[in-house]
Amino acid sequence: MRLKLERPIIFFDLETTGLTIGKDHIVELCYIRLEPNGCERAETLRFNPGMPIPKEASDVHGIKDADVKDCPTFAQKAPELAKIFEGCDLAGYNSNKFDVPMLAEEFALCGIDIHVNEKHLVDVQNIFHKMEQRTLVAAYKFYCGKNLENAHSALADTRATLEVLEAQLDRYQDTLKNDVAFLADFTQLSKGVDLACRFVFDEKGVEIVNFGKYKGQPVKDVLKKDPNYKHWMLQGDFTQNTKQTLERLALKYAGK
Repeated sequence: MRLKLERPIIFFDLETTGLTIGKDHIVELCYIRLEPNGCERAETLRFNPGMPIPKEASDVHGIKDADVKDCPTFAQKAPELAKIFEGCDLAGYNSNKFDVPMLAEEFALCGIDIHVNEKHLVDVQNIFHKMEQRTLVAAYKFYCGKNLENAHSALADTRATLEVLEAQLDRYQDTLKNDVAFLADFTQLSKGVDLACRFVFDEKGVEIVNFGKYKGQPVKDVLKKDPNYKHWMLQGDFTQNTKQTLERLALKYAGK
């Protein structure tokens, strides 16, 4: 079943120097941008991360320092990439937990906000885990009946993720809707206001602090009673996306 779209959606996969958002960096990005008219654009980009690629990371994705030493940095390509991602929903495999936060952080470090809060985020892994509890290789075999060649190659994993979602739409027609907004909601495991879920929505849609001494309290109330809270977070070791989210919330509740 082909994916029905009201606006473009980008399936993407990242290979990085590690798994720590805010410390590690992207070395390879592969994306497939699907248009509502069915057209698609696929591209694989490599970046010099500005730091050595640890052996543990290279052992997973096969990319070494020598492979990217002459590649542009992410910052050099960020303005061009931001235009490609503008106005698009996002999809991937385990993307809500890792790829989307990592991508947003890299853009934020370049001074670019890709407005993740305005996008539908479809995590194909979460559909799979809710339905079958397997890995991407097993998901590809289960849903598509094929072996995944070149696993951990960004393009192979990204193409497999797209094919798995289309197969999931066929298999679970009684449960899933061929609608990106529905899929984004279905694959959202937590109602995070920011990608790191430092702030979350409660059942009434109110933004709540989700960590520390103010955990469980409305952000609006915390900002009002503790004027230093915003400054502490903005100066602290939090992701750029979390800081941007707090700035938006502070502006939203200013004077209220």
